[in-house]
Amino acid sequence: MRSGVRSTISAAILAAILAVLVAAPAWAASRIKDIVEFEGVRDNMLVGYGLVVGLNGTGDSLRNAPFTRQSLEDMLERLGVNTRAADATINTKDIAAVMVTARLPAFAASGSPIDASVSAMGDAKSLLGGTLLVTPLMGADGQAYAVAQGTVQTGAVSAQGASGSSITRGVPTAGRIADGAIVEREVGFDLDAMTQMRLTLRNPDFTTAARIAAAINAVFPGCAEVDNPTIVTVKPPPGHDMVQFITDVENLEVHPDGPARVVVDEVSGVVVMGEAVRISRVAIAQGNLTISVQESPQVSQPLPFSQGQTAVTPQSKVKVDEEKGKKLLMVGGGASLTSLVAGLNALGVTPRDMISILQAIKAAGALQADISVM
Repeated sequence: MRSGVRSTISAAILAAILAVLVAAPAWAASRIKDIVEFEGVRDNMLVGYGLVVGLNGTGDSLRNAPFTRQSLEDMLERLGVNTRAADATINTKDIAAVMVTARLPAFAASGSPIDASVSAMGDAKSLLGGTLLVTPLMGADGQAYAVAQGTVQTGAVSAQGASGSSITRGVPTAGRIADGAIVEREVGFDLDAMTQMRLTLRNPDFTTAARIAAAINAVFPGCAEVDNPTIVTVKPPPGHDMVQFITDVENLEVHPDGPARVVVDEVSGVVVMGEAVRISRVAIAQGNLTISVQESPQVSQPLPFSQGQTAVTPQSKVKVDEEKGKKLLMVGGGASLTSLVAGLNALGVTPRDMISILQAIKAAGALQADISVM
């Protein structure tokens, strides 16, 4: 009964989503800034190695994590504490070696704060409540572009009893430090000195690239040229600097195009269809056939003093249920997404049944779209 309710709810949710998609304008315009990436305007990845201290006995075991012990000894030596003597013994579990990562935004100025992510490297159980010590964050060129430090927030819950039973929610060995890194070095990028810029489409398409160039040339004649389905090269007109030109270009609206595609997630039963999906003339029938076999073994006991033996007699009951009321649906040639959705809803199919129907229509050669199964 509960599975049937879930199936009904899933079908209702899917029908509502499809209704919204159908009701929306077929050609919704988008700003150029939302469908392209601008050359040079990008994030840069930073990474660093550091230590988290102040853990409540949930840090690395120094015997199993020699890099943590070595890092601790080096740090203490820089602070004037000698821990390498023969009689010095370090046996703490309040420290953990971590990798720190961050994204350096485009045009980030020196002194700007950015978020940092912290992940344990050794056998630490949790980073909850720990403090990351000063950690330089390096770029791909080996130069330090930011420095991170602060209290780690994991957003996880972990508890353990004396008998060994434990419960964990989330990932306690990874966390974030909001605004925990300070930019120390800027990435050199002189946008105003550029004479041309390439716009990279996030979803490469010949038609979309041509429409972007046409929209730009309508306002700035001769300033845009299509190189390929991915790249559109633009040049500022005389008397315009690159910054102001890109500001004007990124707010122009175009109608993105794309191939007809049906995306299917068989695990969650989600089906997403684009407006360009077309169906050739095809007939669809859908129904469910359920065969249930129930075993009820019977025990046969012999009469007293009859010299008989106890025996088990198999009893089988086979039942066949076929769903009634489903009719053959005819979908006309060149049917749009609207007709397809209306027809499948008329059959009363569930999302998982819809996946099977779409795959069968594709196999019959009547679905003019690609099916992507996740």
